[in-house]
Amino acid sequence: MIRRLTCPICEKELPVEVDGDAAIFPFCSPQCKSADLYRWMNGSYAVDEQLTPERVMEEIAKQELPPEFDV
Repeated sequence: MIRRLTCPICEKELPVEVDGDAAIFPFCSPQCKSADLYRWMNGSYAVDEQLTPERVMEEIAKQELPPEFDV
């Protein structure tokens, strides 16, 4: 049996009508989406990793780009 995705805030299963194209995805409700935004704005979430220009270029180099972007 395939397990349904769960909301990262309240951990409830996402309703069937919430798919990848839904405005509230990956949350189960607008309230959970707002709670997540509040956590980001409040500083509860943070990116701890130091990104140097060299590190950014390494990460970009790892990605496969379409042929039209080859230089």
